[in-house]
Amino acid sequence: MQRLIFLFFILFITSLAFANGLIEEPVMKAFSEEISGEAAKRNLEFLSRQHRMRGSRGYKSTVEFIAGELRRYGLEQISIEEFPADGKKFYGTQRSRPPWDADFAELWEMKGTVPAARMASWDAVPLSLAQDSENGDVTALLVDVGDGISESDYANKDVNGKLVLVSQQPEQVVRWAIDKYGAAGMISYAQNQKTAWWAEDENLLRWGHVGTFNKKPAFAFMITLKQARAFQKRLFTGEKIQLHARVVAGQHSGAYQVLTAIIPGADPQLKEQEIVFSCHLDHPRPGANDNASGCATILEVARTYAKLISEKKIARPPRTLRFVWPPEIEGTMAFLVARPQIKKRILSAIHMDMVGGGPVTKAQFRITRGPASRPSFIYDVADHFGKFVNQQTQEFAESGSSLYPLYSLEGGKEPLQAIFAPYSMGSDHDVYAEASFGIPAIYFNDWPDRYIHTNFDTPANIDPTKLKRAGLLGATTAFFLANFNHQHVEKLWPVLKASSLQRTADMLKRKMKLPQENANALSHFHFWYEERTIDSLKHYTEIPEAIRKAQIAFLKQLSGFAETDPRIPSKKGIVYSRNDDVPGPMGVFGYNYLQDHFGYEKTKALKLLKQTGFHADGSVYEFEALNLVDGRRSVEEIAEFLSGAYGHVPLEAVAEYLQALESIGVIARTGH
Repeated sequence: MQRLIFLFFILFITSLAFANGLIEEPVMKAFSEEISGEAAKRNLEFLSRQHRMRGSRGYKSTVEFIAGELRRYGLEQISIEEFPADGKKFYGTQRSRPPWDADFAELWEMKGTVPAARMASWDAVPLSLAQDSENGDVTALLVDVGDGISESDYANKDVNGKLVLVSQQPEQVVRWAIDKYGAAGMISYAQNQKTAWWAEDENLLRWGHVGTFNKKPAFAFMITLKQARAFQKRLFTGEKIQLHARVVAGQHSGAYQVLTAIIPGADPQLKEQEIVFSCHLDHPRPGANDNASGCATILEVARTYAKLISEKKIARPPRTLRFVWPPEIEGTMAFLVARPQIKKRILSAIHMDMVGGGPVTKAQFRITRGPASRPSFIYDVADHFGKFVNQQTQEFAESGSSLYPLYSLEGGKEPLQAIFAPYSMGSDHDVYAEASFGIPAIYFNDWPDRYIHTNFDTPANIDPTKLKRAGLLGATTAFFLANFNHQHVEKLWPVLKASSLQRTADMLKRKMKLPQENANALSHFHFWYEERTIDSLKHYTEIPEAIRKAQIAFLKQLSGFAETDPRIPSKKGIVYSRNDDVPGPMGVFGYNYLQDHFGYEKTKALKLLKQTGFHADGSVYEFEALNLVDGRRSVEEIAEFLSGAYGHVPLEAVAEYLQALESIGVIARTGH
């Protein structure tokens, strides 16, 4: 305990380094004055009016709008890349999904043969039609089947040719209601991701998915919890409810469109290296925070950079800045797989997905680190700027004055209070950080957001102040990285030490609660991570010998605090290597490579996918297990790494999962 107290004292002293900053005062001042939350929100309002599903008419109009703004701002190499999407072509583990458009969809309650009340309309609320719905014209009775995803839900119920009322996502229901029992269509009142506000607002209409690769054509309407409860009350009394559903929609041939533009670097050699700003452009209307906010914010960062460089308020960075607007995950997969020459140039990515939620959304801003398997100093750089913005905005909120108040006239004045969060999955940052691509990515995101994926995710709930602050964090982090060289290492070293001390203190608190075997795994992972974080500097520049010596002494000091041997014991066993012809994670967007090739039921039974741990669930364990396959680590070493990073996982669960990947050719044995 005394060692832990002493460590916190050192942490307090070292943290004073945060007050000094990593970029020059005139540069920070230029960014803070130029980045406009109001300008970002104006662009966001246009994006939110488009129903911008992959390859759709709304998506294309959005791409053309952003491209026009980029031209006006003066960016270079503006390109709308097109990648064929026909349901057959693969981009690594991503099976391409054909574009989808809808022309008409309405759901009516009938009284005899006469329409009595319209329950849903595509023209009024596009979210009322589940994505990937196909043509249909049906008049049928409504049958409540509860969740609709198990045999018992259909017991003693005749749903053949009828419309089923379900509480789950249509994509989960299709294989039961449509394929097995012959239902004519689905009416879903699926609720949002679970938060403290889950199912609290019965007027929310959630984004639905039918699924892209169904055995039979299917359609689904999405209704509110209020509508569903009214139906259920009437059905419970024995009333017959007849509905008429008409849908004119479907998938069609086309392509993924990925918009990209650059601000070229100034150095003849370093300009071949790139820092990428990433977001995802596709989403149903309105999709204001998710993710018009990220798209509009990186557009505003692009405008700001171009203007400040042209006015000579900042110097053009030595490295190139690239801005990318793709369909979520699948577009990023296509871009990185089909453009390997660009992938090789990317040093790191700054990904923005939901960065503008105002107080009504209950959103809290997060600066999220990459996965444990991808250590990098860039996370500590982003954390540094986040702490600076937290401090400045807190000071302003409390006193009405600070050097950088960072607020918009049309926005709020609350402190940012950003959280510095461990890795979480769910957006394009996963693709960059996956071992096939190996690109460290910082993830700026809001969570929770009680209106995510609903009709209430509107521009009215977006705070321009939040957009400005997210833009500043991205712009300054990128500026430091784009300029970073060996002369900056000494300035960065106190920041890295402070972050490492904080992680070590957190590790020691966790370690005190663990049995010895698990505690050892945690210690081994921790010191491996800290060493690799410093090593990651070499991707940008040479590490001065003085800093390398200081690092060795520092890690030795930390291991003394932890009272542990930082050396990781070698464990012999089966060794796998990755098949380079199948890059990417197993779960991508709208498609699961493992389920498709290994089998749905067999995949569901895998023990690793049911694992839970410290800030991790089965999807993280699955993602990281494959990331750790490198032709050197044994299965035993992978299991220990996962246990140290995320919490204990049985060796047999890891072995079983890797055997499944081996059986479908994703990995192969290279040693024992």
